[in-house]
Amino acid sequence: MRELFIYYRTTLADSTVLQATALAMQARLQAQHTGLNTRLLRRPEAANGLLTWMEIYDLPASPTGVSESLQRDIETAALAALTPLLAGPRHTEVFVTCAS
Repeated sequence: MRELFIYYRTTLADSTVLQATALAMQARLQAQHTGLNTRLLRRPEAANGLLTWMEIYDLPASPTGVSESLQRDIETAALAALTPLLAGPRHTEVFVTCAS
């Protein structure tokens, strides 16, 4: 099953707004894509005034997981919602399940 792990940084000053914005974006994506699981994580400590965030997406009801089309929807939503709050680019990693 194909899963997405997306990480990026934001300043400490923008962290509260980033968290609320990212969670709202993920809630909208879940409403649009039945069965989509989302998570938002962040490193516990800042480095050079920046926090690292991680979004995780999986679609367990689908035998293939997150499709490339859904990945594009996620990236489009993030571009619109998060870009002003980012301190650098978003990095998307795709992993597939080996065993459960």
